[in-house]
Amino acid sequence: MKSFKPVLLIVFGLLLFSCKEQPLTTLIETDAGMVEGVQEDGFMSFKGIPFAAPPVGDLRWKEPQPVKPWEGVLKADTFGPASPQAQNLRQSEDCLYLNVWTPAKFASEKLPVMFWIHGGGFTAGAPLEATYFGEKLTQKGVIYVSVTYRLGPLGFFAHPELTAESPNKSSGNYGILDMIAALEWVQRNIASFGGDPARVTIFGESAGGAAVSILCASPLCKGLFAGAICQSGGNFRPLEESGTLKGAEQSGLEFMKNLGASSLAELRQLDVQKFFEARGSFRPNVDGYVLSDDQYKLYEAGQYNDVNVIIGSNSDEGGMFVRRQQQMDPGAYKKSLTGRYGDFADRFLSLYPGDTPEQATFSSADMTRDSGFGWASWIWGRLQSRTGNSKVYMYYFDQKDPNNPNSRGAFHAAEIKYVLQNINEERYPAEDIKLSDMMSTYWTNFAKSGNPNGEDLLEWPAFTEQNQTYMYFKSDPETGPVPNLNNLELFEEYYKYQRESK
Repeated sequence: MKSFKPVLLIVFGLLLFSCKEQPLTTLIETDAGMVEGVQEDGFMSFKGIPFAAPPVGDLRWKEPQPVKPWEGVLKADTFGPASPQAQNLRQSEDCLYLNVWTPAKFASEKLPVMFWIHGGGFTAGAPLEATYFGEKLTQKGVIYVSVTYRLGPLGFFAHPELTAESPNKSSGNYGILDMIAALEWVQRNIASFGGDPARVTIFGESAGGAAVSILCASPLCKGLFAGAICQSGGNFRPLEESGTLKGAEQSGLEFMKNLGASSLAELRQLDVQKFFEARGSFRPNVDGYVLSDDQYKLYEAGQYNDVNVIIGSNSDEGGMFVRRQQQMDPGAYKKSLTGRYGDFADRFLSLYPGDTPEQATFSSADMTRDSGFGWASWIWGRLQSRTGNSKVYMYYFDQKDPNNPNSRGAFHAAEIKYVLQNINEERYPAEDIKLSDMMSTYWTNFAKSGNPNGEDLLEWPAFTEQNQTYMYFKSDPETGPVPNLNNLELFEEYYKYQRESK
């Protein structure tokens, strides 16, 4: 019998080898067909995967429709085009594509997934911009997905006729519905790329951050993600008429008139570039379907997707929006505060003085920072920590750009390259490279477990009503109190007054 042992061992070894899972390759089967990506250094990339049918012709201003399955192999080696916009990017109305970077070696790895939503005021931007490349995050054991969604008049045009023809009696939130369709694609397909559909974290900046907050409040998103990160966004201001479906429809009627069109059929035939010649305002609206009410009220009532969140903003958010203009006249500045804030004007002026042109300009920038970003972040954290069961982590990014020594702080969108580790190491000192590595580790730790903390990292405490602690990201990171708290409390009082006055 001894003479048979080597043979038996060989046979047993061959059986074990044959039972091993085959390595993940650049050929992957999705629910619509086979895609072929590119093997890169330590990861594979799949670019330009369609997640919905092209929203063209009769599908212009309709909810995203299923992809028509294809035969053969779809080359996934090139980014899909940007949604049509004024910015000079490769663009097309056929734009509903997403991109996947995966470090997985086997499909069974169940890696966490980070789903990026770009900013740009809901009118510009695209994943094909190098700022948003995600391969560096994959080195920390996550799958990175980025998505293109409809923008401007294609993504957020509402109209009474569109509402009437919709099975859900809504219109104007097509860009948000695109994001939801992409998240549904992730749920169906990401396991084939080595991902875990139960560990999807959505994250985005500016309009992308506002979209994250809308998705967190939307009943359509239940179960689509387990965590959320909002960078300089939020959607919590008092609901105004323009933000309702009715108000958005009225804006749509005016836009249609500006184009000289008389019907939806005519609008659907127009060349998309014509839309950029007419005036219009396009943003998500409370349509009763994607979003059911004023988001502040939804969070007060605990009516949202209760997932762990990271929320934050930057120290000089308003600089890029205000200081591009000439310095403000102090008299005009004070008059504008009176016109905007009425009985609250003197209190705002005491916190945001404007006795000189420079002071008025800086104060205007700081008001933009606090009203548009700081307050929304803080109030989201407070409301969720009060009415939810999940963890809330708050941050304040305050790293000045070393290439702009005259900056007063971290400008809007400055943190993106730190989070995604897309810093040019030749232009930034070691302390910035270290900060970038730290932030990306916090972000990826959060995606893995719902908690950003980990070994060799400064402890980031959860934010609660009783312990309102922020993480301050700068050269020497530290934890501390709510930044600019007096300013935020005044905005909270003013916005409460606005709600109660309606």
